[in-house]
Amino acid sequence: MIQFYAPDIEKTLTLPQSDSQHCVRVLRMQAGDELEVIDGRGHRFRCILVDAHSKHAALEIVEKTEMPLCWSQQITVAVAPTKHMDRMEWMVEKLTEIGVNRIIPLLCRRSERKEIKTERLEKIAISAMKQSLKSVLPEIWPMTPVKDVTCRFSEAQRFVAYCDPSIPRLNLCREYQPGKDAAILIGPEGDFDPEEIRSALDQGWKPISLGDNRLRTETAALVGCDTFHIIDQLNNL
Repeated sequence: MIQFYAPDIEKTLTLPQSDSQHCVRVLRMQAGDELEVIDGRGHRFRCILVDAHSKHAALEIVEKTEMPLCWSQQITVAVAPTKHMDRMEWMVEKLTEIGVNRIIPLLCRRSERKEIKTERLEKIAISAMKQSLKSVLPEIWPMTPVKDVTCRFSEAQRFVAYCDPSIPRLNLCREYQPGKDAAILIGPEGDFDPEEIRSALDQGWKPISLGDNRLRTETAALVGCDTFHIIDQLNNL
């Protein structure tokens, strides 16, 4: 099943240029063909292709369906971008496939990368959303200082993962409460600075470990997010 993405489908009744080109030139769809369109806000539309134009394909909406996410809580992953951007892009793709509501690139004292192109990450998230048959696009924030994140999300379960063994850590699997909003902080490749860890703890974030293995930054983000989903699924058996 192929999903097209048009955030303003109900207003414009057209596909954006990239999706129009894929629809008309790659898939060779013609007027009268049926297709599915998502708006990134939890709606799926059954449409008929009216004008097979490769830059702005025109549509008629036949049916609108609510397509909520398959988890009820808000999941936030705040992670320091990796030095090599391709690993960050891979992480955004996989987090979107696994299921995340919000991705926040963190600016930390030991960050290898100080800037990112949010637009590029959003394109990757859109592609992963379509591929994994979701209809809600995760939020991707601009680069945000870690101190501006640790003071937020007080209504959620908040976890900070780090490697420093001198500051005691708890087991995430034992601390996470299924079905409740959750946010997790993942530090840069050189780990959080001890002062950043203590500041997070002072703000009420729980110190956690993701296991005995030392994980890459992007792997740690995936493990943390997927742990939430696995525990939720086990709780619902």
